[in-house]
Amino acid sequence: MCVRTTARLPEPYVPNILFLTSASAIYNVGGMDDPSIENVRHSDGYEASVRWWLPAQPRGAILYFHGIESHGGWYEGSGSMLAELGWAILMPDRRGSGRNERERGHAESHHRLLSDGAELINAITARCGIARVHLVGVSWGGKFACALAATEAQRVASLSLVAPGLFPVIDVPAGEKLRIAWELLADPRRAHPLPIHHTSMFTNNPLKRDFVERDPLRLCEATAAFLLASRRLDRVARSLGGSAWRGGVHALLAGQDRIIDNARTREFVRGLVGSATRITEYAGAAHTLEFEPDPQPFWHDLAKGIKELSSP
Repeated sequence: MCVRTTARLPEPYVPNILFLTSASAIYNVGGMDDPSIENVRHSDGYEASVRWWLPAQPRGAILYFHGIESHGGWYEGSGSMLAELGWAILMPDRRGSGRNERERGHAESHHRLLSDGAELINAITARCGIARVHLVGVSWGGKFACALAATEAQRVASLSLVAPGLFPVIDVPAGEKLRIAWELLADPRRAHPLPIHHTSMFTNNPLKRDFVERDPLRLCEATAAFLLASRRLDRVARSLGGSAWRGGVHALLAGQDRIIDNARTREFVRGLVGSATRITEYAGAAHTLEFEPDPQPFWHDLAKGIKELSSP
């Protein structure tokens, strides 16, 4: 059951030690650096919490998006690993999610979300002096990464789509959709439960199920306005193949995924004309690859894919 509480931010910041320790052991780096936690001020005044990893001389820049219920804390292991390999990483908590207490689960429109994404590209390119960024998107964040690439074609170098939420197999029930449609007119900020109710849908790993179940920063509800914005992002994301964007795409899929439709995702990726595409699948894995008992194969393939997609 999702814990529907007001977010309680850890002060001082407490990194996800379980993931960082695993990464340190795998890559023999003698301890991962914690990300720095800062705020990015968006053009509408909203201040969003972000995680930064900034190597002294970055080999490139990665903007890393989380899923609909999660936040950057779930992915600190892969973020730290990529930073140890020399990448500058910006990992935002989406407005209304994670460490962001203001307007929980809300966004006015898909245009607002895409503007946030464009402003985050501005932030990392300005800070690193790098013109184009690699996007990593997990679940809902994979859908968002596709939509951002379609609308910011000249500034996105590649896409790494981790169990991307382009074609979900779960949805809001029909009755709830009717209530949402009414409230878009009457009360667009009214919250509705998100459709992932069981932690077993994220992972088969008991330790990580417990982590998700107890996570006070997990998002369990979203407003009618956000849910409409998300639905409109579906169309933008699926228009990627007809957009001006051309670049490499690496889809990393969980073979036992109960949240997304892998067959339709494969078809979508393979149909991206003009893009170099690859698909890596983990036969026994559940949706959240970061939560596998041994994340090493996923981390290795993610890093290798970004490196190869960045090559001329």
